Order: sequence, then C-alpha cells, then structure tokens
Amino acid sequence: MVKIGNRPASSAPALPYWTKGDTNAFFGLGVNVLVNVIVLSSLCLFVVNIPSADVFGAILPALGIAMLLGNLFYAYLGRRLAAKEGRDDVTAMPYGPSVPHMFIVVFVIMLPIYLKTKNPVEAWQAGLAWAFIIGIIVVIGAFVGPMIRKYAPRAAMLGTLAGISIAFISMRPAAQMWDAAWIALPVFGLLLVGLLTDLKLPWNLPIGAVALALGTAIGWIGGFMDTPAVSEAAKDIAVSLPTFHFDKLFHGLSDISPLLATAIPLGVYNFTEGMSNVESAASAGDNYNLRPILLADGFGAIIGSALGSPFPPAVYIGHPGWKAAGGRTGYSLATGIVIAVLCFLGLFGLLNAVLPLPAIVPILLYIGLLIGAQAFQASPKAHGAAVIAAIIPNIASWAAGQIDNTVTTAVGVASKLNPAVNLNVTDADLEGNSVLLHGLHLLGDGAVLAGLVLGSIVAFIIDKRFISAAIASAAGAVLSFVGLIHAEKVEWDAGGGQVALGYLFLTLVCVAWALTRPAPRVPDAEEIALEREHGIPSQTRRSTPDEASPAADAARPPVADPVSAPDTPASTSATGPKPTTSAPAGAGTV
Repeated sequence: MVKIGNRPASSAPALPYWTKGDTNAFFGLGVNVLVNVIVLSSLCLFVVNIPSADVFGAILPALGIAMLLGNLFYAYLGRRLAAKEGRDDVTAMPYGPSVPHMFIVVFVIMLPIYLKTKNPVEAWQAGLAWAFIIGIIVVIGAFVGPMIRKYAPRAAMLGTLAGISIAFISMRPAAQMWDAAWIALPVFGLLLVGLLTDLKLPWNLPIGAVALALGTAIGWIGGFMDTPAVSEAAKDIAVSLPTFHFDKLFHGLSDISPLLATAIPLGVYNFTEGMSNVESAASAGDNYNLRPILLADGFGAIIGSALGSPFPPAVYIGHPGWKAAGGRTGYSLATGIVIAVLCFLGLFGLLNAVLPLPAIVPILLYIGLLIGAQAFQASPKAHGAAVIAAIIPNIASWAAGQIDNTVTTAVGVASKLNPAVNLNVTDADLEGNSVLLHGLHLLGDGAVLAGLVLGSIVAFIIDKRFISAAIASAAGAVLSFVGLIHAEKVEWDAGGGQVALGYLFLTLVCVAWALTRPAPRVPDAEEIALEREHGIPSQTRRSTPDEASPAADAARPPVADPVSAPDTPASTSATGPKPTTSAPAGAGTV
C-alpha cells in the first residue's frame, strides 16, 4: 500500500537534544540575548537611576525566570513539531527580551516619570504596569493574529520583518562594528565563512564560540578593554531569586490611562512581529502554530511584570539564521538556562567588562543579512516591490528617531554652553534643509503594522486582486484614523484624519479597478515551485470568489497523481501538491 503524507511519529528519527549546530546557535542567540540584557540593565541603572539592588535583585531575576520558562516552552514546541511531522531538523523559535520595547519603556514611560517625580521606584512601577498591558494585548492578539496571517501576503509579513531587521537590528551593530573595525571585522568574516558556506573549522569547532573568543582576544591584546572595570563589576555578584511585586504592579496600574497611548500600538506591534517571525520560520521549513507562540509572549510579559520586570519578552527575529547554523531545540533551552543563571547571580556587569562589544555585535548584523535576504527569497519574485513597500515604514521610523536624538542632543549641548540661548528647532527649519522629519514620523509611526498594510496593498495590486487591495486600504484608513499607524498616539481622528482620507481615496481607486473584473495575475512556474517548497497555497487561491479566475489554474503545470507517487520522506512531504481543503500557511502545522 502506498502511504500518503508525513511518516507517523513512531517511525520518525529521534530529534537529538543537542547537536554541533546547537552549539553555534547557542553562542549566537545566547550572545544576542546577553547583549540585550546588558543594555537594559545599563538603562535602568544609568538612565532611570533605579538602585542597583533593585536592578540585580528584582528586575534581572524576573527577566531570568521569563527567559527560562519561555525558552523551555519554545523547545517543547519544536520537539512536538518534530514528532508530529516525523522530522529531525526542526529548529526552535528564538526568544528573548523585546529590543524596541527596552528603549520605549525606558525613554517613553519610565524616564519622563523619573524626571517629573525624581522617584525611580515610581518610574519602575509605571514600567511594570505598561509591560502588563502589553502582555494582555498580545494574549488577545493570539486569537486574532492567525486570521491576519492567513490572508496577509507573505511579502508583506516578511518585508516588514526585513525592515525591522535592517533598521533596528542591523544599523546600530554595524555602526558599533566600524567604530572598532579591527576587532569586529575578523569576527564578522569568520561568522560569514562558517555560517554562509559549507566550510568548517578544524576539528569541527563551533564557529560562534571561536569567533567570540577571537574578538575577545584581539580586544584584550589590543588594549581595548579595561582591567579595573572587571574588578569593579565583580562586586555586583550576588544570588537573587525572583519574587512577586504585586504591590508595585498595582500601584502602576492605578494610573493606567497615560500608558494606553503607547501600550496599545506596541502590543499590536508585538503580535504583528510575532506573526511575521512565525511566517519567517515557515518559509525556512518549520510551520509553527501561531497561537501558542503569541500566548507564550503575552503570558511572559504578564508574569514578568508581576515579578518585577518592565521588559516584555518576545519571539525573536532570526529563526532562519539559527536553522542555517544547524540549531535544533537544544540551543533554545540552553539559552534560557544560561541567561537565567546569569540573571540570578548578577553576572551581567562582569560579562560586560570581560567581553568586548565589537566582538559580540557582528552576530546581530549576520541575522540582519539573513532576514533581509529571506524576504526576497521566500516571496514571489513578482512581489519584490511589495517587500520594499513593507520595509520603508521601518526605515522611516529609524531615520526619524535618529533625527530626533540628534536635534535633542544639539539643543542640550547649546543650552549648556550658553543657558541664555533659547534654541528652538522647528519642522519648518528642518524642511528648509531638506530634512523631512514630520513626514518621516507620519510614515514611520506604527511602522510594523503600517508596513504590513502597505506591503499587502502593493502585493494585492500586483496580483490584480483589487477587492483584497481595497480591504487592506480600508483597514489602513481605520488604523490611521484611530492612531495605531501614522500617528504619535492612539486617539480619535489622529493627525486630523488626512492620512485616513488618503487611504480612503486609495480604497476607491482599488474598487474602481475591481469593477473592471480583471483576471488575477497568473503565477509563473518558479513561483508555484516556491509555494510548494514552503507548503503554502497559491496566492491566487486566497482570492475572494469574485476574483477567482480559471486562468490561474490553467497555467499551472500538470501535477502527478499523488496516489501513484512514490513515498516521500516527511522532511520533504510539504513540497508535494496540497489539496484545496488543507489549512493555509500559518493556520498550524502541515
């Protein structure tokens, strides 16, 4: 008898708990999370001035338990997927503290309260309430996110992820690398050779560990590091276990309304980015169910805030990179355990003094390269413009932030030099010098969701699916009218409604073209092969009934009768033809 579909779990090869690739992925993800925890602890200590006893005794232990539980759960999901599909090459999703939220909760929530009250504990309490609200919104998103992922074009989801990766994951590390290129570039080159080619180090040494050791050695030998700083950092070592801080959380929630303006759009950002990351993993071959991923993120933020951490965790960008490095599920569990131990022992200050930053950040640039490339490689070639459209809002958001920080710094320096000078830089002044800050803010506010909307509109128009394009544009009008995109804060009639009006006019344009009833774009053979390779239905099959066209199916190459096809391994079964009743990509496992 000929068997159809995946092999049963009983015949599946056992997924190893640890592989050589897990070593590479562990050093990559572990170092990534390590850098982020070092940064967030420094922000708490030196920006909000939270006492070191609270940072190392409460905030980091709370973050440590969230990392441990989250990575343990993600490793479990990976092993469950491997058993279900009969595969031994499943890679767990990466997990850690959300990088954008680190800066937003510090500079937008906690710092203004600290400057107003001069009370760092009160600022910390507001941060806990903000993180709790983020978690609630992400949990809600777990039930609406799968529907969005079902119908959003892959180019839009991967494109907005590429925009985040290029702007917020790659640019800062790249600048830090070139500040000390003599340390960073050898590390970067070694990572590229080991992770993007089939070349191996002698004795199969893990490339991530060797690269970090090389950069550390160059930094210390070259005099980049400071020996007394190591002794000073060692004084912060102490055992601290997480405890609940409900009193601080409830105190922060007592004044919830000012927090909603940023918590709502950033909660939407979290589950939108989570959708894109799950889609990214699916395009690399691991089709996870979105709902448990988002539930883990949401409850991680809720539990973390109750324990004292104002930093919401999130599924990370980078699954394809760790999969390409050979990581499976062991790297995720090891990362959670190691980061938790370091948090419980207060060792992050010591690590910051021992490891040169230019030796650490090249791994982030590597991840940026992988995610940016994947957006084009795993999307239909015809949707290249949609990928770019989804990237642009994130670039605008990054550029607006750079300009804001530059102007703020310049005004502050000028005031210190001469307090009598009242320096005021307006948008008109900037526009007179071709710096379009106001437009960049409008385009970049709510960048992740804005990129998803804009990328979807462009992809639907390319496919001549104008009803879908009109729906996406109408969604953009609603989201911008309430301030979730293209606005500084959530409010009714945000920005005077001019952006919402623009989306409405675009909706009318799309509806007018839909009335002509054009046949949807016919996928070419390469696109059909790509869809089958990643186990997703054709974009034309996601059309509304009015847009269906027999031309699309007529253009498809003939498919062999699956009953007469030979048995295929489970690891490649997703490349075969899919019945039209199968679950769409993102609805669950294949």
